[in-house]
Amino acid sequence: MESGNINIWCWLIPLLVGVICGILGYLIGKGSTKVIDNSEDLKRCHDKNSKLKADLEACNQKLLTMPETPSVSSSLGATAAAVAAPIAMAPEPVAIPFDAAAAKLAIGKTVKENDLKVVEGIGPKIEGLFQAAGVKTWKALSETSVAKCQEVLKGGGDRYKIHDPASWPMQSKMCYEGKWAELAKWQDEHDHGKL
Repeated sequence: MESGNINIWCWLIPLLVGVICGILGYLIGKGSTKVIDNSEDLKRCHDKNSKLKADLEACNQKLLTMPETPSVSSSLGATAAAVAAPIAMAPEPVAIPFDAAAAKLAIGKTVKENDLKVVEGIGPKIEGLFQAAGVKTWKALSETSVAKCQEVLKGGGDRYKIHDPASWPMQSKMCYEGKWAELAKWQDEHDHGKL
C-alpha cells in the first residue's frame, strides 16, 4: 500500500507546484501590465477635427456672404471719391500658367491641366459628378464651399457619403496656384488627403 501512496504523491506534488506557479505567473504578469487607454486622446482628436471643419465651413460661408463694397454716391466730394476709388476697384485676377513639368516633378506622375483627380480623394467617378455640376477646373473647385462639395457627392448616391471633401478646395487651390511641392508635402503628411 505504501508504494501506492508514494506513486500518488509523485504525481500530485508536481501538479500542485505547476498550478501554483501558473497562478503566481499570471498574477505577476497581470500586476506589471499597464493598460493604455487612448480613448480620451481619440475623442479629443475627433472633437478638434470637428471644430476645425466647422471653422473652415464658417470661413467659407463668411466669404460667400461678404457684402459687396458699396458704390460711392455722387453726393460725396471729390476727395472722398478719390479715397474710396481704390477700395471699390478689385484687382483683376491674374491667370496662373500651368507648369506640367513642375507638377510631374513634385507629384511623381504626369498631370494634365485641371485634372481634378490630382486632388486626393477624387477619382474618375467623383470627377464626373463635379463636372456634371459645372465644377470643371481647379480654380472652380477651389472656390467651391465644402457644403457645395458635399451636395455634389450626395447627388451621386449613398456610396459617396463616406468621402470627406473638407480639404478638396484647399488642395485644388494649390493645384491652380502651381504650388505642387506644397501639395505633395501636404498629401504625404495627411495620409493622402485624409484629415
